Amino acid sequence: MAITAVQVKELRDTTGAGMMDAKKALTETDGDMEAAIDWLRTKGLAKAAKKSGRTAAEGLVAVAVADGKGVAIEVNSETDFVAKNAEFQSMVSGIAGVALNAADIDALKAADLGGKTVGDTITDKIATIGENMGLRRMASVEGACVVSYVHNAVADSMGKIGVLVALSADNEAFGKQVAMHIAAANPAALGEADLDPAIVEKERGIQIDIARESGKPEQVIEKMIVGRMKKFIAESTLLGQAFVVNPDLTVADAAKEAGVEIIGFVRLEVGEGIEKKEEDFAAEVAKAAQG
Repeated sequence: MAITAVQVKELRDTTGAGMMDAKKALTETDGDMEAAIDWLRTKGLAKAAKKSGRTAAEGLVAVAVADGKGVAIEVNSETDFVAKNAEFQSMVSGIAGVALNAADIDALKAADLGGKTVGDTITDKIATIGENMGLRRMASVEGACVVSYVHNAVADSMGKIGVLVALSADNEAFGKQVAMHIAAANPAALGEADLDPAIVEKERGIQIDIARESGKPEQVIEKMIVGRMKKFIAESTLLGQAFVVNPDLTVADAAKEAGVEIIGFVRLEVGEGIEKKEEDFAAEVAKAAQG
């Protein structure tokens, strides 16, 4: 019987299997959905569905640079053990290369990687490795000179923190220093104009409350707030931060001395913002034994 695209999609959504595997399962079972699910399970291709509810907060960030463009991606796994797996690393490296020509993360998931979409490649890897995985983020920058840096690299161009810096002119040595600074200092934005207004207002409110606790007059408090907010903005923005290579200079001053302008940057760190379930059974057992 003819297998429809709707049937294939339903089976994929149910099991997490790849498109070709889902189609083959339906073909082998004459379109019987339940039998197709069982067929996939016996082949070990329906594992993805079972794993999809588990938190994937480990993994790798990978960077790629070519022709004045840099891209960084984050691919998550459940454990750091998988992040050290050569098969996983090879997949992440391949996705980073494809990402250079993708407009956004949806386009990246649909892009071809060795004859399969990136999305299907990840789903297949879930089945073979046996852990939940996901392509979580993608970010890019463009400039006359784009420099990348990976902190705690586990393989070429991939590790726990990936940084890209875009400069207005060629100065790779300075760009590398700035990238390392970004990895360490984790600025929230490039400059004051790029800061999220909500974050600024929240900080202002906190500082006002702190200042009022001092019992000082309102006009004194206002001056205190101006100074404190100036300090907060300087510490939160790349251009305002003291340069780690020479703390006597701000990053903006250092860029001026280097004869370049910093156009933009990207910093991705594995697992940022993901709530992790802390389950240390060994520690629990040890504690119980001591008690």
